[in-house]
Amino acid sequence: MIAPVVDGAGYDLEDLSVSRAGRRHVVRVIVDADGGINLDAVADVSRAVSAALDAAEDSGGDIVAGEYQLEVSSPGVDRPLTLPRHWRRNLGRLVRVTVRGAGPPAAQGAPPAGDRQVTGRVIAADDERVVLETDAGRTELTYADLGPGRVQIEFSRLDELPDSEELDDDDDVEDEER
Repeated sequence: MIAPVVDGAGYDLEDLSVSRAGRRHVVRVIVDADGGINLDAVADVSRAVSAALDAAEDSGGDIVAGEYQLEVSSPGVDRPLTLPRHWRRNLGRLVRVTVRGAGPPAAQGAPPAGDRQVTGRVIAADDERVVLETDAGRTELTYADLGPGRVQIEFSRLDELPDSEELDDDDDVEDEER
């Protein structure tokens, strides 16, 4: 019942959970979209989902019996990247992912030696593959070869820092002397 409401608003339903908290239910809805989702959109989706839940209860449906608390949010940075759209929405971000069967070469005729962790920046993603820029260069991987990816938190990126030519240490000295 909730998926059509979220889809109708133009967003993707990423997760839905219902749990009990005392006498009431907690309905958690995670939504996302290409380009992200802002607070106004979250509020709009929240109102639409609430209206749908109330209408279902009024018509005798037992979707969420009794009181409920509705929580609508966007996915956090810790959300695993499991679908092509997750990878596409994280272009430019640093990620860490397990590559299946990509360990050191196994003896001839033996199965792959195991998994390895790869960290790189997402530079391209489509419905079948993702391209990461790693320390070893560009790596193209199919989703079938990947475990869930995780965005790595970066507090500052080198390409966002001002050029060293723009920094003028003489100005700092002059300011201190004044």
